[in-house]
Amino acid sequence: MFNAFSQDDERATQRFKSGEMEVDPGTQLFVEGAQAAQVYTVLSGLGLRYKTLPDGRRQVVNFVMPGDFIGLQAGVMGEMHHAVESTTKMTLCVFNRHDLWSLFESNPERAFDLTFLAAVEEHLLGEALSRLGQHSARTRVAWCLHRIHARAQATNGCAADGSCSFPFRQQDLADALGLSLVHTNKTLAALREDGLANWAGGRLHVPDPAKLAEIGMVDGGSAARPRPLI
Repeated sequence: MFNAFSQDDERATQRFKSGEMEVDPGTQLFVEGAQAAQVYTVLSGLGLRYKTLPDGRRQVVNFVMPGDFIGLQAGVMGEMHHAVESTTKMTLCVFNRHDLWSLFESNPERAFDLTFLAAVEEHLLGEALSRLGQHSARTRVAWCLHRIHARAQATNGCAADGSCSFPFRQQDLADALGLSLVHTNKTLAALREDGLANWAGGRLHVPDPAKLAEIGMVDGGSAARPRPLI
């Protein structure tokens, strides 16, 4: 699902890279409102982006998956306006955020890739918002599960039986899609009974991705477009 690296791309990224690190589940990678010295590419593992509401509740913004570049907001705006937490053990490629400007100065092609990734994130948030405002619970859940499963397939994250890791809570999915927990549970049960998606024991199995995509009104062209990997 990623664009091929040229030798120049690889050299530029290696100069920008400061190392790799592993974090345990439940690690706060970014704290809302705080400055961050580093930005990351997720090499493996899963996490959550979320905002904390004034009453202390948590609103899930998005799921973090391998290949995602996280922390760009802090790199550009000086501080994070949402938090990021690991759900599983994660391996991260580490970059110093203060080097972002020098990357724009010295390598405009890779700088454009960062801009492209920001545009992809904006597009996904726009898709999510349109589903929250205009689509049924069935369509919302189908869209999200299809996107997660397709991403896992593209990054070799699926097992031989076609299932992939999805170790989140139903409440996380409900929050991300603007649904109640009860409504989310009933919708998942209906999709399971129809043989379209089965999420159990932290694993997601999608027997008929094409049918799930149809129900979720997935934009096939957008999903298939290669993206940069930083």
